[in-house]
Amino acid sequence: MPTLHVLKVFVGEDSGGGPVGGNPLGVFLDGGDIPEEERQPVARELGFSETVFVEDRPSGALRIFTPTTELPFAGHPLVGTAWLLAQEGNEVSALRPPAGGVPVRGADDMTYIIGRPEWAPPFEHVEYGSPGEIDSLEGPPPGLDQAGVWAWEDEAEGLVRARVFVPELGISEDEATGAYAVRLCARLGREISIRQGVGSRIQARPLPDGSVEIGGRVRAVEERDFEISSR
Repeated sequence: MPTLHVLKVFVGEDSGGGPVGGNPLGVFLDGGDIPEEERQPVARELGFSETVFVEDRPSGALRIFTPTTELPFAGHPLVGTAWLLAQEGNEVSALRPPAGGVPVRGADDMTYIIGRPEWAPPFEHVEYGSPGEIDSLEGPPPGLDQAGVWAWEDEAEGLVRARVFVPELGISEDEATGAYAVRLCARLGREISIRQGVGSRIQARPLPDGSVEIGGRVRAVEERDFEISSR
């Protein structure tokens, strides 16, 4: 029976220093034991914005599924999986989703990955004038199915407030979206700190070759046996 690890990725801090936010993630470290035809149904059953199936721990090869489709690249699944592999004694220097090699590193309480903007979904970027306008939204701007909405909290300090809506991928609103952070950071061309969802925090900085490093904190939620039900 495969083991399911549930994590929260890009965990932020509240005003008292306690954890807040973080995007739930399911990870099967022995995902290669789960038949390919079962992976999409499992991801749909779990209902997380993404579920990871690690096919080979030493090489970092893995696959990423939303409830409705497979993704070649996604930020919070890769940050979370890099952290989990290190915790389990399988630390790697790179992960290998279908998009390509993704360098990873840990520093203090943070885990970082490097991705390319063109690997991320083609999010629409909609800038608003204030964080309050972002908070008041009840859904994506009309007519948009993959939208990141954002506003400066403090432009001088590089602080951004954002929300991301991707209903076409089966995710009405994503709590913390690393792939969008990659796109937005590349678009702005500067280091930023993004507060997304209810309080998740994503750090992002552009690199000279056009790629972007993103990072954040990861916390374990639970570990349990997962029965692959008959479908």
